[in-house]
Amino acid sequence: MGHPTPPAWYVISLRPQGGHDALRRAARRHGAGLLALSPWRIRRCDDTATRDALRAALACPIVVFTSPAAVAAAQTLQPLEAHPGQTWLAVGAGTAAALRRAGIDRVSFPARMDSEGLLALPDLSDIRGVGLGFVTAPDGRNLLVPTLEARGADVHRAEVYRREPTPLGTRALDTFADLQAPAFLLLSSGGALQHVLDQFPASLASRLKTVPVVAASQRLVDTAHAAGFIHVILADGPRPAQLMKAACTIRSTRIR
Repeated sequence: MGHPTPPAWYVISLRPQGGHDALRRAARRHGAGLLALSPWRIRRCDDTATRDALRAALACPIVVFTSPAAVAAAQTLQPLEAHPGQTWLAVGAGTAAALRRAGIDRVSFPARMDSEGLLALPDLSDIRGVGLGFVTAPDGRNLLVPTLEARGADVHRAEVYRREPTPLGTRALDTFADLQAPAFLLLSSGGALQHVLDQFPASLASRLKTVPVVAASQRLVDTAHAAGFIHVILADGPRPAQLMKAACTIRSTRIR
């Protein structure tokens, strides 16, 4: 049997270890391969303090989840159940879908799936004195909590998982160094980008910055430009299909 034909182009994923499958499937549908550069792994928290914080957060009139990983981690600590009169919010469609799978039927999320979009939801416009549960990671969604507190919310933060930095390893670096086909960097986390750049040798970092970037939000467009990337395009959102649609748009304009 012969060797399989290599993909004609690649996308680079900075998702956590074990979190590339959805992007890999979306890339495959467009004939692209995926190069995984994972700067961290997800570690769920399981201690008395975390359980107490989660219990308090889930008892609030408004409950906000910042990621599917937060939903998965919270589920391991206690069942998720919506109480009468509660409002459940998610940063994006993926988090909302995870909450629905966990048994929360009514979940709202913004059309613009980022921190700014969430803050624009009507449910968060008049929250002075309102208890708000915020389920996240230690460094998750740094913009949100100060803004919610500035609006007068009584924020109960539950940090149910953490991101543990991991070395990229020589295999990942060598794979990128040897990559001959066109590649596009799919960017949904500024922190992940910085962790990756910190581990790249200078020569490879310079090459990486010539790779076109597909950013999931305007904030990440600005982050990529500030990091020295030249070609950056804004996707319609952070979902794999949205990121791949934008990558295909860039690719089609470059091969005409």
